[in-house]
Amino acid sequence: MSGDGVIDCLIIGGGPAGLVTASYLARFRRRVTVVDAGESRAKWIPSTHNCPGFPDGISGSELLSRLRQQAEQYGAGLVDGVVKRIRVTGATFTAESPLSIQARSVVVATGIVDKLPDWRNIKEAVQSGSLRLCPICDGYEAIDRNVAVFGNAQEACKKALFMRTFTPHVTALIVSGSGQLAPAAMEALREAGIAAVFCTSAAIQLGERGATVRAAGGRNLHFDTLYPAMGFEVRSNIATELGAASDEMRNLIVDVRQRTTVPGLYAAGDMINEINQLAVAFGHAAIAATDIHNRLAEEDRVLA
Repeated sequence: MSGDGVIDCLIIGGGPAGLVTASYLARFRRRVTVVDAGESRAKWIPSTHNCPGFPDGISGSELLSRLRQQAEQYGAGLVDGVVKRIRVTGATFTAESPLSIQARSVVVATGIVDKLPDWRNIKEAVQSGSLRLCPICDGYEAIDRNVAVFGNAQEACKKALFMRTFTPHVTALIVSGSGQLAPAAMEALREAGIAAVFCTSAAIQLGERGATVRAAGGRNLHFDTLYPAMGFEVRSNIATELGAASDEMRNLIVDVRQRTTVPGLYAAGDMINEINQLAVAFGHAAIAATDIHNRLAEEDRVLA
């Protein structure tokens, strides 16, 4: 901190986007603190082979551990806790967390939360591969497997068609009562060889070796892997409460430098309307951190 106790940047969120931002800023010799609620979506990853530099795969928890170590090695401060509110006074942000933190800039990297049914053993199913959350990340690992996509009519259709990239054995499990498929969607599924089956979330049983589904009409179906297609919640409230603009899904709107519409407030990672990928989060972090450093350097020169 400076003599007045104000740090250069507060980062809210200790996932990949937040931790890489911290490493960059610390290497720029900036005073930076990360407040981490411990809820990164990356913690769910049993093993990813889609993260650059890890051809043999790496678990989400191991990746986060390495990113934390890297940020701390260069001098970033890490605080476990939740930022409940941010106030703006002039050119300074004040965050209420386990500590009262004042900062010249803020990066919001609080991510998203997947919407999932109230299945009792979700975490175990994710670890075993019976339930997978991201076909972009791990569709390759489902090559030629028997796969089902579960969700409302529109989302299940879209993700099921995407999974045909990897396997010809795809079924769209449509939540009963979520609406009918449009004729064009039905035709797209038919041409791709994808069956559309209606069921309820209660009819799905997750196990260590796949999922069993009792479809409408009484048929029992078994799948090696189930992908939910139910959307997600964007955790952008802390930024929108400051006046940051967002889209209809509450994704934060940023410019090419990751700046929100609030001066000094940046956003990085899954809370921006792009594909939710580790590589994208890393890119956001590099862009935001570099712009923050350059902007603060300009301010320092003016004040000198």
